[in-house]
Amino acid sequence: MSLTVYLAGQIHDDWRGRLIEQASERGVDVNFVCPQDDHPLSDAIGVNVLGEESKARWKDELASQFNNLRTRVLMQKSDVVVAQFGEEYRQWNAAMDAGIAIALDKPLILVRDPKLHHALKEISQRAQVTVDHPDQVLDALEYILK
Repeated sequence: MSLTVYLAGQIHDDWRGRLIEQASERGVDVNFVCPQDDHPLSDAIGVNVLGEESKARWKDELASQFNNLRTRVLMQKSDVVVAQFGEEYRQWNAAMDAGIAIALDKPLILVRDPKLHHALKEISQRAQVTVDHPDQVLDALEYILK
């Protein structure tokens, strides 16, 4: 058995790459999918498809439409969603993705530093599992596959 896992949340560092590499090293049979992590492409996709906008707000609105489409399609095809929260960046994308996973009734693994427990307690209660670091995500995925 193999799993498709959507890696939700911010795209500003390489947490996904590290997790994917660790999964490969451990031999975990998982196909990872994720938001568009080419940040300039993600920000420009709306105007790339529909044409230039003179105001930044409308450029953002158009990009959001295409990014939301991508998120929904890939999440619906996923067996599990992992939402990683960190402190360095505002975590709107992670919160939105976790909410979408919950609304789609997708199993959710929440990754957050214990210092963020209080801020994320409601999402944590809706997730199937809350872990403190990404290595524990791989432990959970291995357990599913055993």
